[in-house]
Amino acid sequence: MNKKVNQLKMGTLLSYVTIIIQNLCAIIYTPIMLRLLGQNEYGLYQLGSSTVSYLGLLSFGFGSSYMKFYFGYKVKNQEEEIRKLNSIFLLVFLGLAALSCIAGSGMIASADKIFGSSLSAADVKQVQKLMLILVISMAVTFPNIIFECYMTAHERYIFQRIMLIAVTVLNPFITLPLLLMGYRSTVLVAANLILTLFRTGMNIYYCMFKLHMKFQFHGMQLNVLKNVGTFSLYIFLNEIATQINLNVDKVILGAVQGASVVAIYSVGSQFNQYFISMSTAVSNVFIPRVNKMVAEKQGDEILNKLFVRIGRIQYIILSAVLTGYLLYGKFFIRKWAGEGYDAAYYVGAMVMIPYIVPLIQNIGIEIQRAKNMHKFRSIIYFIIAFANLGISIPLGKYYGAVGTAFGTTLSTIIGNIILMNWYYHKKVGLNIIGFIKSMIQPSISLIIAVIIGVSVRRVFPVDSWAAFLSQAGLFLGIYAILLYLIGLNNDEKTIVKQMSRDKFNRAGYPKTFQKNI
Repeated sequence: MNKKVNQLKMGTLLSYVTIIIQNLCAIIYTPIMLRLLGQNEYGLYQLGSSTVSYLGLLSFGFGSSYMKFYFGYKVKNQEEEIRKLNSIFLLVFLGLAALSCIAGSGMIASADKIFGSSLSAADVKQVQKLMLILVISMAVTFPNIIFECYMTAHERYIFQRIMLIAVTVLNPFITLPLLLMGYRSTVLVAANLILTLFRTGMNIYYCMFKLHMKFQFHGMQLNVLKNVGTFSLYIFLNEIATQINLNVDKVILGAVQGASVVAIYSVGSQFNQYFISMSTAVSNVFIPRVNKMVAEKQGDEILNKLFVRIGRIQYIILSAVLTGYLLYGKFFIRKWAGEGYDAAYYVGAMVMIPYIVPLIQNIGIEIQRAKNMHKFRSIIYFIIAFANLGISIPLGKYYGAVGTAFGTTLSTIIGNIILMNWYYHKKVGLNIIGFIKSMIQPSISLIIAVIIGVSVRRVFPVDSWAAFLSQAGLFLGIYAILLYLIGLNNDEKTIVKQMSRDKFNRAGYPKTFQKNI
């Protein structure tokens, strides 16, 4: 039990370490890429990546369904059925890898028809070259899914996070020297393929030799695959919607505006990706726990407590990040990305603002799936996503990056905020009214910190790195103090005190000093 608890604590800690490292690498590396590649070449790279990302839909949501069926067998100690389940999923993902290669070949062949009106012939060829390597990389990721799922089911977060950190750090070390030598965007996707192969190989080794993962191909029951497919269908619809909302804007802009506008949009939406990763870092760690709680038929009261507790942690962190971006992001992007990216600030703001609501409710998604009640969400997201597509095409054509961002914002408000919160409250058994009330205390702390931050900025404009760092640090410091004074509940204050005592204990301070904390 202690081992699992340690995995949970360390997994959560390493998740944030991973995010910090990923963000630092991106912050340092992205402006270098922008300047070495140029706006057009960077736009081509983002366009190729966004287009091929749609092949990920061929997973059909099977990865998300593994956890439910695994714990369904685990609570009954049906180890043989788990071995058969592993075999079924492995064969399915190998088949999907082959299918992705076929579908990817069709996408590469169609690139000229899709982007030919806005890109030059040379740019189209470059996109096709990038897509070829990315398709191979995507095919490799499919069989890796079953091994990632198996590690998650066993709550082996430490190894997973260390591997992710390693890949994150190795990427710029491989690509940067080559970019400085004059190589173009091709090296970015080639490095991605090499690191994907490395990570997949390490995951297979860990599962087979450390976790002793077993397969049993004889006696596999096709009805299991049918049940998995039925459950996964609606997750698949949800993934289609997610892909449309996150990546279709780039494809649209590539078709109607050109690579440079894609680059501008990509810089703004990149901050939303950081935003999402901060939320999923916490919620992903609790996926096995949620599935186990539902499989053991624990009540809605316990699930609601977890929903609120994790939601508050996510809100405290994400609200600070979002507000900091709104206050100081314009200066940062101008200095970080360089000239010609001013519109990226508004893209990031428009996408991030509504996204904070579904991100602090990520545990609700997992509760919904564990209860097999994800049908409504998937259908709604699917409909809203295509509405977003219909809105974003004309908006992208006439208003560029900001126009497509507005389409995504509108769909997020209607689908993720209004309709889903109604469903959570009325059908899933989650107390949304109580959830909202639990956010009042930290919101008061945030509002006061924002008022102070805006007041300081009006007197002292953010026009230098010194002003940026000092004012951003002041805002976060005031917010942290106010959180402790009025924003945190007693349980959260106890956790903070315990963390402080542990820190002082490791530093060798006397216990008498610790008691005063």
